[in-house]
Order: sequence, then structure tokens, then C-alpha cells
Amino acid sequence: MMKIKTLIIDDEPHAIEIIQQYAAEFTELEVVACCHSALQAFRVMQTEPVDLIFLDVKMPGINGIDFIKSLPSPPKVIFTTAYQEYAVDGFDLNAVDYLLKPIPFERFFKAIGKVVNVFKAPVTEERSIKEPSPADPAPHYLYLRIDRKVVKIDTNDIIWIESFKDYVKVVLKNEVLSAKQKISVIEKLLPMDDFMRIHRSFLVPVNKIESYNASYVKVTGKELPIGRHYKADCQQRLRF
Repeated sequence: MMKIKTLIIDDEPHAIEIIQQYAAEFTELEVVACCHSALQAFRVMQTEPVDLIFLDVKMPGINGIDFIKSLPSPPKVIFTTAYQEYAVDGFDLNAVDYLLKPIPFERFFKAIGKVVNVFKAPVTEERSIKEPSPADPAPHYLYLRIDRKVVKIDTNDIIWIESFKDYVKVVLKNEVLSAKQKISVIEKLLPMDDFMRIHRSFLVPVNKIESYNASYVKVTGKELPIGRHYKADCQQRLRF
């Protein structure tokens, strides 16, 4: 995938610094400029191609909402603001996401996952286009900070996810990754139509479940327990 040309617009220098630091963790993003006003950003956009804007809403002069409305062909937008009341306006403008300050890194993770899926290059073979099927689902990515770097994981490759204390263990076909993160946060970052929580310590992809009963599900031959607080949901989804 080509670099996503990114512009950061915020009148607060500290807010720009935070987003810059977060964005630097993702090889998919290339920050082309940081601006303190909509007018400054408009000038940048006359000379620089921009695919994505991190945009503060409440700024002196032209606010973020009006700025986007003024653009005939606006780039993709992630709004960044301390004011939740602007969220409806943001999503009415087809924003990719709406981040409330102070922005936690895990929430930024989730937004970038959405961005990557938006900009994912479509298959454009001349003779045929391969449609995704249940056996070949469209990719969705999970981003985890591991050993001071961000690792991109195709969620289709996940066998199961297990928590232990403040860490999660992501079990893949050929490796196991560990990250300091709560499983409840990971759960929010996953496409939950494809995954299910079966226990306070386990998340599993539904299509990897080989068999199950009232006590456990079996994934690649391993029995993973169903917690009593999750049994009703498992019964409903797995119909046992």
C-alpha cells in the first residue's frame, strides 16, 4: 500500500506533538505538514497532495467543520477535539473517525485500523476480480505495540487471544506475540462479527472453532474454556 499523505491541523502545539508521535509509529502514514489554522492548511493543500487530515474542530478563524465543508473534494478526515457535541456533525461529513482529547494510544490504534482499511488497494486484475468469500475474508488489521514498535496483524491470521495479568498473548499460526494491553481494549479493536469473547481470558475467531460443548470450544485441537458469564452469549451464537 502506498503511503497515506497526512496533514495535522490543530491550534494547540501540544496536540500536534501528540498526534505526530502517534503517527510516527505507523509506516503507512507520512505526515506532510502540521498546521495551526485552517487557512495555513489550505495553503499547504494547494501544493501538497493530502489523503488524510487529523483535524481539530474548535479553532480560531474557520473551525474544522466549516473548513471541510468548504473543500470541493475533501480528503478523508479524522476529527480530534475535546468537545463531544460535534461528533454528529463529524460523522455527517463521513469522517473516518472522531477522537476525543486526550487521545489514548489504543484509541488512535483503532482509528488507524479504519484508515488502512479505507485506503486498502482494491484488486484490479483485468480479467477477473476475486470476490471475498467466507473462506477468504477481507483483511482487517489489529495494531499492537510490541518491543517499542507497532506490529500490524491481519486478524484473519489470529488463532486465539489470551490474557494474562496486564498482557495479551496473540496466537498466530506460526508465532505467538505478546503485548502489554488489556483484553477488553483488544476486544473493542476487533471485528466482533468475526470474533467472540468466550471467557474473561479468551477471545476466539468464530471461523476457527472446530467443535464445542457447554464447557469449552476447541480451536486447532486445543480446548479453551467457556466462562460462566459468557455462556449465554456463546449458547446464542453457537446454538448449543
